[in-house]
Parts: sequence; C-alpha cells; structure tokens
Amino acid sequence: MGNEKNENLKICQSCGMPMQEEQYGTNGDGSRNEVYCCYCFKEGEFAQKCTMEEMVDFCVPFEMEGGRAKTKEEAKAMLMAYFPTLERWKTEAQGS
Repeated sequence: MGNEKNENLKICQSCGMPMQEEQYGTNGDGSRNEVYCCYCFKEGEFAQKCTMEEMVDFCVPFEMEGGRAKTKEEAKAMLMAYFPTLERWKTEAQGS
C-alpha cells in the first residue's frame, strides 16, 4: 500500500531521471510537460541537441554518483540498454 507515491513518479523520457512535479519541463506555451524534465526540455524544445549515445555519456557520472554502477563501463552498458526504452530514443534506436 505504501508504494502509491512511487507508482505516480514520472521518469523523464529523455534522460531517465525520476521527476518531481517541480522538475517537469515546459512546452512552447509555457504549460507543464510531464514527459520530459526541466533539464532536457524547455519552452517546447530539447535543451540538448544530441544523440542517444551523447546523452548516455552525459548521464554516466550520475549513475556512478547514485551508486547504481561502479565503473564508467558498467554505467554506460546499463544506460545503452535502458535508453532505447525511453520515448525520445525509441525511433533513433530503431534506426529511423
């Protein structure tokens, strides 16, 4: 029963970060975007124009800091497996 809050936790579909309400990105009209975080998506556009692999490289230190990976290689392998499941990278991962 105590997991209700976690089930409602949204994950940024660009970087995989769990988002609290104040971390949601913004649409072009200033409204809240619940798909992407404020670091990835601002005013209706992605903050970083990058490939999935570049985003993985950017996120590696956070995985290590958070204790989810011990080495850069381990973190990168985990993220390269996880990112293709996120909305932003699904089409790129399929090669379209």
